Amino acid sequence: MIDALARRYGVLPSHLLKEGDTFDLTVMDVALTYEKYSHEKANNRVNHETYEKMYGADALAEKLKRARGED
Repeated sequence: MIDALARRYGVLPSHLLKEGDTFDLTVMDVALTYEKYSHEKANNRVNHETYEKMYGADALAEKLKRARGED
């Protein structure tokens, strides 16, 4: 994973180890998931059960409201 992150960011793995954090891992996870989804969609091989488990925009907006105390 370190190598893949470093390649994506265009930095040496040692730099990533010094400067990276868990947000970088989150970004990588989201990017790879979206990349996989796009590839599956282009080839008509989307596994809808997998993606139905993910949050929709409305669910995310509701979670953000609760986190901000706007409930």
